[in-house]
Amino acid sequence: MQAKKRYLTLLSAGTCLALLLYLGGVRLRAARHPPPGSRHGPPSRPGAERPWPRFPDALRSFAPAERPGPEGGGGRRRDASAGLYRGRRCRMESCFDFAQCRKNGFKVYVYPQQKGEKIAESYQNVLAAIEGSRFYTSDPGQACLFVLSLDTLDRDQLSPQYVHNLRSKVQSLHLWNNGRNHLIFNLYSGTWPDYTEDVGFDIGQAMLAKASISTENFRPNFDVSIPLFSKDHPRTGGEKGFLRFNTIPPLRKYMLVFKGKRYLTGIGSDTRNALYHVHNGEDVVLLTTCKHGKDWQKHKDSRCDRDNAEYEK
Repeated sequence: MQAKKRYLTLLSAGTCLALLLYLGGVRLRAARHPPPGSRHGPPSRPGAERPWPRFPDALRSFAPAERPGPEGGGGRRRDASAGLYRGRRCRMESCFDFAQCRKNGFKVYVYPQQKGEKIAESYQNVLAAIEGSRFYTSDPGQACLFVLSLDTLDRDQLSPQYVHNLRSKVQSLHLWNNGRNHLIFNLYSGTWPDYTEDVGFDIGQAMLAKASISTENFRPNFDVSIPLFSKDHPRTGGEKGFLRFNTIPPLRKYMLVFKGKRYLTGIGSDTRNALYHVHNGEDVVLLTTCKHGKDWQKHKDSRCDRDNAEYEK
C-alpha cells in the first residue's frame, strides 16, 4: 500500500510539472509571435497602461454589436431600444455638422408635406410654429437644422394617429443623411404595458425632442426633454403683446406653468411628487392633484389637501 501511494504521488507531481511547462511554453511563444493586428506599438512594460486603439472613422458606429435577447417582453424592449438608439453615443461635436450654421446662421428647414400623409393637429401646430418663426427657411441649402413633415409625435401602434411604414418613408428622403442635423419630435412611444421608447425607425444621428424620455437613453447636450402636452393644447396663448416677433424667450408673466395629476405611486410618481420644490406661486406655478383613480385616498400624503385646494382654484 505504501509503495502504491508513493507511485500515485510521483505521478501527480509529474503531471502537474508537465502542465506547467506546457503553459509556460505557450505564453512564451505568444509573446515572441503576437497574432496579426495586435501590434499597436512597442511592447509595454509590466503594469504599464495599454494605449487606446485608433479608429479610422469615429462616426461609423456608436453602439456595440446587437445581441439577440431572449424571447419575451424584456427582449423586445432591448431590441426596440437598440433599434432606436444605435447613435446612443452621439453628441453635438460628433454627430452635428456646424458648417451650414456658421455659413448661413441658424435656419430651420421643414420638409414639404407629402400628399396623402395624415398629420395630427398637434404636429401641424409644431410645424406651423417653426414655419412662423424668424429661423425658418424654405431653402434646404441654407438650413442648419431639418424637421420632418412626417408625423412622429404619436408612435403608439394602437393609436389612430400612428403613421405606418415610417421607416421606409424616412429612409427615402434624399436629405435624411442618416439623420444628421435632423430633429425628431415625439410625445408617445410604445404600447401599454411596456411603453418601449421605439419610435418605429432608426433615428441615426438625429437629435430627439421627446417627452418622458428615460435617463438611460437621454443623450446629454444632444437630446431635448419636452413636456407632454395634450392634442387640445393651444398653439399660442396668453395676452396679446407678450410675444413680439417670435422673440425667444418670450416676454411673459410666467416662466413655467404646469397643471396635472400627482401620481402618488408608480411610474412618474418621483417626479410629480417633487414638483412642489420648484413651485413658488409667482412666475413658476406647478399645480398637482391627488384626486385620480379609485383608491387615491389610500396613498394620500400630508400635502394632498393643500395641493388639491390650489389645483381647484
